Formats: sequence, C-alpha cells, structure tokens
Amino acid sequence: MKPVLTLLMLVWLGTIAPAQAAGKWVATPYAPPKVMFEFYLDDPQKIGSALYWVRSLMNPLQEAPYNYSPEDMNIVVVIHGTEIVTVATKNEAKYQEVVDRMRYYADLGVSFKVCGQAAEDFGYAVADFQDFIEVVPNGIVELAHWQQQGYALIVPKILEKTIDIESIR
Repeated sequence: MKPVLTLLMLVWLGTIAPAQAAGKWVATPYAPPKVMFEFYLDDPQKIGSALYWVRSLMNPLQEAPYNYSPEDMNIVVVIHGTEIVTVATKNEAKYQEVVDRMRYYADLGVSFKVCGQAAEDFGYAVADFQDFIEVVPNGIVELAHWQQQGYALIVPKILEKTIDIESIR
C-alpha cells in the first residue's frame, strides 16, 4: 500500500509543480524616494560602478507605472572615501566620464556632498572641487543627519566580477 501512496503522491506533485514554478510580475506601489547613498570606496575607479546604483534607483521610477520625474526624488550622495579624488577639479581629465555622469545626475537634482574632514585629509580645499559638489563638515555626521530626516541609506557594494554570467546561468 505504501508504494502505491508514494507513487500517487509523486504523480500529484508532478502535475502541480509546473504551475508553481512560474514567477509573476509585481508592480510594488513605490513612493517617491528619499534616499542617501554612502560612497566610501577603497578604489576611486569603483565610483563608476557605484553610480550605477543611483541609475538603478532612478530609471525604474521614471518609467511606467510610476512615472516620477527627477524632481519627485530626493537623492543625496555622501562621498568620503578614496573616490573623493574623482571630484577634485585637478583630476577632471582622468575621471572625465564619471564627472560627466555625476554632473548629469546633479542637473537632475541629485545632491553630491563631500566630507570636509576627508577633503582636509586629502589636502583639498572647498575651491578644489567641481561646482556641483557641496562640502559638509563630516561625512558620518551627514549620514546621521539625512537618516534622521527619514532618508533610506543605501551603501553600494562594488565587487570584482570573476565569473561571467553565461558560465553560471
């Protein structure tokens, strides 16, 4: 009797499994974001990848069904790691691509804030930064301030890609 029940159970599971295996699209009812990104990177070259996190937040919210305009989004980027060198005007030629991307986002309303303490550690003055940069007294205090204002904190993790998608798909 037990083998028959096991066989019936396997047949039954086999008939319902395909119906359960399919995913479904859900349009979560997102509100306009209040988000702060913390950039504290160990290599200034990683800022390009970190900026994709900003894009990944903004782009879907500008499309249907949300259709938010950039003015609807409150986004702050706090810069206080090695990537600080990318926004120093003396390094603009070296980091032109990411400077252009940050300027584009700044024109859309994203605020870019540099830690004044880190700037001092790097030997920079306020006048040494791109015109879209705001220098604040301290990056950590700035992070706390925006969190107290209800901003969600996103900390991009920039990993070294060692495996291509095709080989693990």
